[in-house]
Amino acid sequence: MQIRCELIRIMISETEDQQVIVLKEAGGDRIFPIVIGFFEAAAIDRRIKGHVLPRPMTHDLLGMVIEALGGRLARVCVTDLKDHTFYANLVIERNKDQILVDARPSDAIALAVANNTPIFVEDHVLNEVAGPGGFNV
Repeated sequence: MQIRCELIRIMISETEDQQVIVLKEAGGDRIFPIVIGFFEAAAIDRRIKGHVLPRPMTHDLLGMVIEALGGRLARVCVTDLKDHTFYANLVIERNKDQILVDARPSDAIALAVANNTPIFVEDHVLNEVAGPGGFNV
């Protein structure tokens, strides 16, 4: 089962390679961090703050390609956690078809934020990383 989540925090450090985003279960208590790269964190942060660049960045470009090919990004979903690595899918709807595209969660979430698309996490992933009481950040 997929659980809707919200991006509640971005922690950017200009002195570290790894940045952190925090997702929270919508209407629930489970919270967990995902470590991402600086460029993905900056792209997410820019979008949240409403900064639009004069030329499309990679996540903007991907969104435009999906649309130009007749698709719509319906949602993104963090699907698994293996060996401390999260996995995600872009869920693209085109005509009556649903197309799943493997993606890094950082890219999927950056694209979701850029396109105002819902973010979901598989329940088993939430249970593994956040547990019943959640994660304190």
